[in-house]
Formats: sequence, C-alpha cells, structure tokens
Amino acid sequence: MTMSPAEHHVGMVIGIVGAGAMGSGIAQLALESGDEVVLHDVDEAALEHAADRIRDGLARRAARLDLDPDSIDDWVDGRLVRLRHATTLAQVGDEADVVIEAALESLELKQTIFRALDAASSPSTILATNTSALSIAAIAEPTARPQRVLGLHFFNPAPVMRLVEVVAGPATAGAVVDQATALVESWGRTAVRSADRPGFIVNRVNRPFTIEALRMLEQEAATVEQIDEALRDAGFPLGPFELMDLTGLDVTYAAANGIWDGLGRPDRLRPSPIQAELVDAGRLGRKTGEGFYRYVDGRRAAVADRFAATSTGLAPSQIAARVLSAVDAEAHRAVDEGVAAAHDVDIALRLGAAHPQGPFEREAAG
Repeated sequence: MTMSPAEHHVGMVIGIVGAGAMGSGIAQLALESGDEVVLHDVDEAALEHAADRIRDGLARRAARLDLDPDSIDDWVDGRLVRLRHATTLAQVGDEADVVIEAALESLELKQTIFRALDAASSPSTILATNTSALSIAAIAEPTARPQRVLGLHFFNPAPVMRLVEVVAGPATAGAVVDQATALVESWGRTAVRSADRPGFIVNRVNRPFTIEALRMLEQEAATVEQIDEALRDAGFPLGPFELMDLTGLDVTYAAANGIWDGLGRPDRLRPSPIQAELVDAGRLGRKTGEGFYRYVDGRRAAVADRFAATSTGLAPSQIAARVLSAVDAEAHRAVDEGVAAAHDVDIALRLGAAHPQGPFEREAAG
C-alpha cells in the first residue's frame, strides 16, 4: 500500500550525490520539507557553491510564503542547519535512509557510484538515480540490492518543475516504489510511474515533437518559423526549434540517438541529418549564438540563414495536427508496451513537457 505524503516520516536523512544544479535543487526540496540532507561532491568548492545556491533558492521560496519579512532569514537558516557536506561516498552511505544520485549521465560513472554506495550503506537504504535515460537495471547491476534500486527522474529546475518519474527496474520491489513515491509527494512533487524502458515517459513520448518538426523541415513542407508559430498557437510555450535551441542541439541529438538505439532504431524516431549537421558545425543553439535561429547577447535575432526559406506548404492547423498525431501515436505505443498508464502519460506530458493537454486527454476531447 502506498504511504501517503502525510505518513512520510519528516526528518529522514537524504543523501544526494552530485552538487550541481540538479543535486542542489533536489537538496532544496528535501530541506524545505523538513528532511536532513547529506550532500556529496569530491570538490569542497563545489559543495560551498551548492550551499550558496541552496540558500538563494530557499530565500526565493521564503519570499513567496506569507512570512514576516524579519523572519525570512530565520526560516532559511532553520532549513540550512540540516544540510551537511560529504566528500566521500562512505559518509553518505553511513548516514542516509535514501540516496539520490545526480551525477553526470554516464553509465560507467553511475555504476561506480552505486557499487560504492551499496558497500557503504545499510541493507535497508534505498538507492535512487536521477538518470533521464539510462537503464535502471544496468545501474543496479553492480549492487547486491537491485530490489532497492530505482529511478527518481526530477526535471530541471527541480524546485520549480513538479514532475518526478518514478522508474522501477525489473527487480525493484513494489514496496520500494511506494516508499519513493510517498517521499517525492511529501516534497510537493507529482509522481508518475514508468517501466525501465528507453526515455521513460516524457523523453520517449515527446520525442516526435521535435522529430516530426524536423521531418517537415526536411520535406520543405513548412519553415522553422511557421512550425514554431503553429505549435505556439496550439498552446505550447515554445515551438520545437525554439525548444531545441534552448536545450542545446548537442543534448537533444544525443537524447534522440539514445532513445532510437534503445528502441531498436525504428524509422519513425530516426534522428534527423539536420541535427547532425548543426552539431558537427558547432551550431548548438543559444549557448553558441546560432542553431535554428541566430542570437545576439542571448536574445533571438532572426532565423539562421540556411533556414530562412519560405514555404507555401502546410497550413498552421495542419502543422500542429501532424506533430501532435505523431506524439499521440507514440503515447499509444508506450501504453501498449506497458511503459506507463495512460493517466500517467497525460500528467507527464503536461508537467514535464508543457503540453496544454496530454495525448489521451486530447483524444477524449475530440
């Protein structure tokens, strides 16, 4: 039976491995909710920087609460006092009830971390990974406790994004999934459950949002600007090309390749050669000043020259319908394969990918 957020024992010790933006964000959530945090990084300077980031995040949170201005510092300090630093994994394993790994997205690195945590932790400790795409079974393989290993995929920035994908590996015990779900819900997050399949829910089901847009561009059925405008008009905050430029073409291309490979290279999800060309040219989006658009001082200036052609192809409604039909078809495949329930897919796409409606909600609305 799933433990409700109210039944979660406040004051648990949460170990977090990785003091970057994601690890700091998860630490902030735990501290806000009354848990203790042992934050790990091999670099003491990174830990100090993380503490400053967490303090700033807690201060922003306090400013949104109905607190007397004079009590904000006390509120922040009362949470920060529960934050401890660790430079060895043995320190984390020795203290934590639950450990969440938020290190770089490398299977070899994560396996090394989990091997060390398994040796240092109590047999009852839950070990979780924040991976967005790697196999939970593969990460758990070096441990003697695969039944207590699972994925907790937070979305960035963790203090803002409400969604967490709770990913059970093939050996993960149901009670562990329930406990982890209750934990993240006690932190004010919305949990959805996913099987251990490439891309989990959001990165798998939403992949056609960009892939289908790229197909239309390849076919000269619509321009970059027409496609982005059509999807914004359909209720999305960003069009597919704006989103790829913001995320980084290197990141989106690597994710597309990983999911395509993991699912057996289906033609429908084949990465676009346009992505490969841009990555090879170092045109990665906002961070390099050019991707599908050109940027000046971080602001979008114009569509990149090679994508400035006009098109008299698809109407805006046809563009949006084509992209969303591809997303909806992938949602049905994921549900049919047992990746997630339809209800969880809808929640995940709304909270994790800014869809105005989930695929099955769109279908029900006609």
